[in-house]
Amino acid sequence: MTTQNIILVLSFALGIALKSLKLLSKDDAPVLLRFVLSVCLPPVMILAIYRATLSLDMLLVPLSAMLVVVILYFISSFVGGKMNMERGTFGSFLIGTMIMNTAFALPYFKAVGSDELALASLFDIGNSILIFTFSYYNAIKFGANPASGIQWKKFLSLPPLWAIVIAFGIKGLNLELHSTLIEFLEVLGQPVGLVMMVALGLAFSPKLQHLGKASIGVFIRMGLGFAVGLGLSYLLGLQGIARVVVITGSALPVGFNTLILADREGLDSGFAATMVSISTLIALFSTPLLIKLF
Repeated sequence: MTTQNIILVLSFALGIALKSLKLLSKDDAPVLLRFVLSVCLPPVMILAIYRATLSLDMLLVPLSAMLVVVILYFISSFVGGKMNMERGTFGSFLIGTMIMNTAFALPYFKAVGSDELALASLFDIGNSILIFTFSYYNAIKFGANPASGIQWKKFLSLPPLWAIVIAFGIKGLNLELHSTLIEFLEVLGQPVGLVMMVALGLAFSPKLQHLGKASIGVFIRMGLGFAVGLGLSYLLGLQGIARVVVITGSALPVGFNTLILADREGLDSGFAATMVSISTLIALFSTPLLIKLF
């Protein structure tokens, strides 16, 4: 186990310990994750793209993320339909298999290099586009108030999305960032792994009554996701870093946004929490292993 992985595992354990000692609670997890989303991730993405060598082939990376989500949607719809779940539970099952925790992998790719992190950030954007559109739509469809609509304003105000736009603008105009600004962005992005893993530790709450069906959902998200990512990498002719990012990204754990959407739309939050918890625990070991293998 690498030093980077040990630090992330300990950070995850710290979150569990803080919740057990009642110093923080499960309700603090969304606040910490919003901090990562709004403050830590944007500078990480800007610097990653600023330092990377860009090419048109990089567009295949976010496209791959979107294809993974759509393919797993059809698989989950078929499998979940055979499992005789209540409407709210099926909704959590469906969006849980679709939403990848792409932010989980960013600290690992950040430790490897700028090009790797830049492509991982693009994979994250492809995933995020479908989280707040297609996955969000399905959360509404199976939720307590299916007549409500998708909040496009919320999607378009996502800080990581604008960070990508700004970064490509800087790159396209061939601008040079001042060293002080670069250092400031590095400081802002530094806690991304620590804060995110502490938040996931706070949210860790598997429930035994959900274990069987949740495990099937986790297998679809991570196991079949891996198979789909591997197939797409060959089909699209991806090589090198792009191949590693797509394969690893496709096998990531259930995203924390599953909990947020489940809670917002009245789905089965307990089932969603179990899926997130089980998959996160597995990913602490599977994610660095996949990066190393591929």
